[in-house]
Amino acid sequence: MYDVIIIGGGVSGAASARELSRYKVRACVLEKEEDVCCGTSKANSAIAHAGYDAEPGSLMAKLNVRGNEMMEQLSKDLDFPFQRIGSLVICLSEEEMPGLQKLYDKGIANGVKGLKILNREEVLEMEPNITDNVYAALYAPTAGIVCPFNLNIALAENAYTNGIEFRFNTEVQNIRKIDGGYELCTNQGTFRTKYVVNAAGVYADKFHNMVSEKKIHITPRRGDYCLLDKSAGTHVSRTIFSLPTKYGKGVLVTPTVHGNLLVGPTAIDIENKEGTNTTREGLDEVITKAGQNVKNLPMRQVITSFAGLRAHEDGTEFIIGEPEDARGFIDCAGIESPGLTSCPAIGEMVAGILQEKLGLEKKDNFIATRKGILDPDTLTREERAELIQREPAYGNIICRCEMITEGEILDAIRRPLGARSLDGVKRRTRAGMGRCQSGFCSPRTMEILARELHVSMADITKSGGKSRLVVGTNKDTL
Repeated sequence: MYDVIIIGGGVSGAASARELSRYKVRACVLEKEEDVCCGTSKANSAIAHAGYDAEPGSLMAKLNVRGNEMMEQLSKDLDFPFQRIGSLVICLSEEEMPGLQKLYDKGIANGVKGLKILNREEVLEMEPNITDNVYAALYAPTAGIVCPFNLNIALAENAYTNGIEFRFNTEVQNIRKIDGGYELCTNQGTFRTKYVVNAAGVYADKFHNMVSEKKIHITPRRGDYCLLDKSAGTHVSRTIFSLPTKYGKGVLVTPTVHGNLLVGPTAIDIENKEGTNTTREGLDEVITKAGQNVKNLPMRQVITSFAGLRAHEDGTEFIIGEPEDARGFIDCAGIESPGLTSCPAIGEMVAGILQEKLGLEKKDNFIATRKGILDPDTLTREERAELIQREPAYGNIICRCEMITEGEILDAIRRPLGARSLDGVKRRTRAGMGRCQSGFCSPRTMEILARELHVSMADITKSGGKSRLVVGTNKDTL
């Protein structure tokens, strides 16, 4: 019998696990994929939103602002990339000014610091590549950009180091109320727990509705993106938003923490909770709408496109807490944008609820920090030479686009909750995320994975499950 089982290893589940690991508790995270950060958390805008968009007084607004405030210190404690670059919401005409003013007023009500409405000249001085049609903009200096993979992985690693169990390839299929808690039936057997945390992303309504008569409904909202090469990374220096609509914050243009330029997303409601395919229509919409706010976008520099799903709940609000008719079941549902920004505060809130319900005591030996994978580019020439002398694997470049070494890949595999697939290595090191999109480095990375995991190359997958890359040998066909 666990004290707590968390369903889902995305940022909400991992943040809840990390905060819960501050206490003396027996807890486990069940994740249906082969790694953390395999759903909404891996495919999003990677933005730390300032907090002016959510309705004043809403849980979404409160956790957005709190999460934004926590992110900088958390990035230092857990060693993941975060930059507070600021954002601009572009207004194209005088007729749109009431909408911009409304955003400003909401931001002030939510406690967002430093908000300012800029005139046309101030905007163009700040960002020369903004469209010449710009009329004004809302400037939010507290907005930032983050690496969503490293944020999610850092939270999970730190939770694991502090005693939280993680079980992968474990899909929850049914939840049943039992005396003293719940029984979770999975493809890997049955688990019992006093409390459940439902952090299952687009599937959170499915699990909530198994235990509560007060039903919720989550719509997968697909967002298509284009990622541009690092040669385009300085086209803008802040996150550029359109005025939001009922479907969200619109198409944005933003630098990434790794030096690329990201454009997107669309907002297309679909039924398929696994529907992460891009479409020609979606990508055309991204390109057209981005060009309305930012001129001369170098779209010939696109190196990949992708789509992610947002868990849009019908009430457009985070649902965090215990349903009246399902004691011991803690929802963490409807976590769409600004969910990534809010995740530190979501974890804090969920752990606070569990601490109170279970009467948990704080640990004396909680480890608050975590060291990420060493980036040799941060070393001096002398330090790097010394590192290679000591560990020759750091002198062997595997991914030429991103200049990722064998030493970094070995670290990604060997560290807590280490990589077990090509995508697992990619999310931890960026090997395969460059211009050639793993065209050259994937065979070498597969060799390292096979050697380290003591398996055949044929057993290495792209992303777990049936995604094997080697389906046979040439000799088998002779």
